[in-house]
Amino acid sequence: MSSHLSAQNLHSVKDSHHIYNVNKSHTIYDVKDSVKIFFRQGKIDLDPILNDNQSALNRIAETMRNCYADSIYQLRKILVVGVASPEGTLKFNKWLSRKRADVLFSYLSQYSTLPDSLKTSSFFCPDWKGLIQMVKNDSQLPFREETLSLLNRIAGEAETEKEILKQEKHLELIKNLRGGIPYHYMYKKYFPALRFSQLFLWYDKVQKPQIPDSIPKWENVKQSVDTVSNTDSIYIEPSPIRKPFYMAMRTNMLYDALLIPNIGVEMYLGKRWSVAANWMYGWWKTDRRHWYWRAYGGDIAIRKWLGKAAEEKPLTGHHIGFYTQIFTYDFETGGRGYMGGKPGGAIWNKMNYAMGAEYGYSLPIARKLNIDFTLGVGYWGGIYHEYKPRNQYYVWQATKERRWVGPTKLEVSLVWLLGRENANSNCKRKKEKVKEKEMRKKEKDRKKGGTDE
Repeated sequence: MSSHLSAQNLHSVKDSHHIYNVNKSHTIYDVKDSVKIFFRQGKIDLDPILNDNQSALNRIAETMRNCYADSIYQLRKILVVGVASPEGTLKFNKWLSRKRADVLFSYLSQYSTLPDSLKTSSFFCPDWKGLIQMVKNDSQLPFREETLSLLNRIAGEAETEKEILKQEKHLELIKNLRGGIPYHYMYKKYFPALRFSQLFLWYDKVQKPQIPDSIPKWENVKQSVDTVSNTDSIYIEPSPIRKPFYMAMRTNMLYDALLIPNIGVEMYLGKRWSVAANWMYGWWKTDRRHWYWRAYGGDIAIRKWLGKAAEEKPLTGHHIGFYTQIFTYDFETGGRGYMGGKPGGAIWNKMNYAMGAEYGYSLPIARKLNIDFTLGVGYWGGIYHEYKPRNQYYVWQATKERRWVGPTKLEVSLVWLLGRENANSNCKRKKEKVKEKEMRKKEKDRKKGGTDE
């Protein structure tokens, strides 16, 4: 069950341990507790480390345990009010609100069975009044007076149901104000505090029957034997919410196309930093045809992720970084051959090396897959040898030292996302949109067919 809350209704729901009236259709109950659970932009997963969510979840769980242990209180209603920041479409924000409510209901069901009759969710359009209050309290906001004037006008328009449909228009007005300077300031500083779901629990007090102090002597009392069943109550501690874990495995498809097998792994370190390591090994040859195709080595890179996509989902979007490589090679296809390093030596005494700076972009293509495009520019150094095949021998021609400055790294990598909550929600939403579009088309065709009959 879901409903829509207006700005007036939301701000009538205040702190916990009071009696509230969310809207006129709701019955007034004793409210036992109320908490805010914050979410990351565009996400529906519970993040216990975000804005101290774990403490709020622990508190609401403790409340439920205590109230179920106390027979005086009986749970009557659970309401989740989804609040959105101004960015995003109205349709998507409603979808987010519904999904986040489902996640919270699922979490609470660990402590007790929750029939659907107790669960209600509501969506609250962007909290313009809350945003206005933040602007009033921050003297550092550029063009604050102009921003306040615009937000007050938008909040007035949003009071009516019809004006809620103009959310996209309101967002554009804010973005265009003073070249977007106030918007970008509010986006970073205010909007995260507006991405939350407010959780309310209502309880009824159950009146215990009064027991008379004594029984009159003249009353005939019939003795009966009651069967008492002693049942041990076992409380099973629910599994704690585990922190998200982000890593990825990758292969450079350019190397694969050149018949050089390779594999890589990348670990997310937090705060938009990651470390990546790659290894390649291709060792093909045929002396009969004088054909050598050999290369092996690896690289390590430290990356910093940038932009909106990286903020929404780790290991996605723009990234910059530094890398270092060691490798050796031997390429000869019937003519002059080139061998990097010392012939017959190990990689440590015949390696070439490179180091430099890189830029790349990781593009989501499926729920668990990205394609990463990376270009590195730096210095490539080391000894290499030139030789020519003669009959059954290979004749040395020259020994040279490589001193190259320029592109030394190129990747078009297929990336497999691993770890808890490491998935591209955008791809999932696209699939849902396609499915929804197909359902609408079928419904339209069905109605059209019924009219023709």
